[in-house]
Amino acid sequence: MAVQAIVFDFDGVLADSEPLHLKAYQALLEPHGIHLDHRTYCERYLGYDDEGALKQIAEDNGLMLGDEELEMLIVEKGHVFEALVGSRDVLYPGAAECVRRLAAVWPVGVASGALRADIDLMLRGAQLRDRFRFIVAAGDTERTKPAPDPYLRAAELHGVAPAACVAIEDSRWGLESARAAGLRTVAISTSYDASELGDADLVLPDIDALEVETLRAIFDS
Repeated sequence: MAVQAIVFDFDGVLADSEPLHLKAYQALLEPHGIHLDHRTYCERYLGYDDEGALKQIAEDNGLMLGDEELEMLIVEKGHVFEALVGSRDVLYPGAAECVRRLAAVWPVGVASGALRADIDLMLRGAQLRDRFRFIVAAGDTERTKPAPDPYLRAAELHGVAPAACVAIEDSRWGLESARAAGLRTVAISTSYDASELGDADLVLPDIDALEVETLRAIFDS
């Protein structure tokens, strides 16, 4: 089936924001005696939304969180992250150009575990928000990645069969979600080594390598 639509993950694909998420979590968790290093974050928590990550971190570290405490931490983390984002350009080199060239051929959307406000903030800062048909963000589906729900919703919003969509991902959780929903997959090896992303239909070193002709050659043949 020929490609009819594109769905981008956000953090780690378009935005180099995972280090900022890690910094925000570290600032949040250090007062609770929890030190979160880069390796542990990537191996255990990178694919979750804020609620899922904080629940798992708390469980792994024996920290008891009630619903109200969890909600307060999520809100506080959002404030810290927004302040970090506002101080720098967070898109990967070539990301804006990639969005523009793909959006000139196919409709594009976002399916991410990030907060809608965070995604909007970064896309508007890069003058890219109007290129996207929709954003599926944290809280928009009953289940988050690695469940298929975000990508099933994205295909629904595109109005095409999942198999006609290509998901652009950087994590094993995201690839699992997209495959389970029936999408074809491209992995960008920004967060993980290419050897860990071998289940994708195509693995590229960075977003700048993603070309219209490449997608057509792989998926339209």
